Amino acid sequence: MTERETPELDGGPRTLLIVEDDESFAKALRRSFERRGYEVHACAGLEEMREILQTMQPDYAVVDLKLATGSGLECVKELHEADEDTRIVVLTGFASIATAVEAIKLGACHYLAKPSNTDDIEAAFDRTEGDTSIAPAARTTSIKNLEWERIHETLVETNFNISETARRLGMHRRTLARKLEKKRVP
Repeated sequence: MTERETPELDGGPRTLLIVEDDESFAKALRRSFERRGYEVHACAGLEEMREILQTMQPDYAVVDLKLATGSGLECVKELHEADEDTRIVVLTGFASIATAVEAIKLGACHYLAKPSNTDDIEAAFDRTEGDTSIAPAARTTSIKNLEWERIHETLVETNFNISETARRLGMHRRTLARKLEKKRVP
């Protein structure tokens, strides 16, 4: 029996913290992980997470990158500082190389683009090494992708402050907001 099939970790239930501001998605994740034997705690942001960490330390955490009250990267940092053994997976609908690199530097074990399901997340928890079989992209990066990467790199630098990001990129705040609302074009 593998660790994933066993709902116990070191003699007790595996504990999971979900930091997600989308209530319906958080609820669905919670139910799915509870069915797999996890003890699940959920919150919508950094302040709630801090309160939960006063009473428990999770074995695993799923953190949304873009929270209504700020950046999930701050949550990753604090979770990792509280316990380096916590396996943290970052989920995002705004995937970029810059935020992926920062998430890993801050202590996440993996970074997944939404939509991701429980199987994807649990597999990411179990990954402890990189995969050398992944081939580099066969095509060159488009101008739209370069723009997307630069926007997200600047968002990380400004701690997801839209106004400051727009100022640094030399564009109007509303223009930046429209670009962020669009789906990424590969």
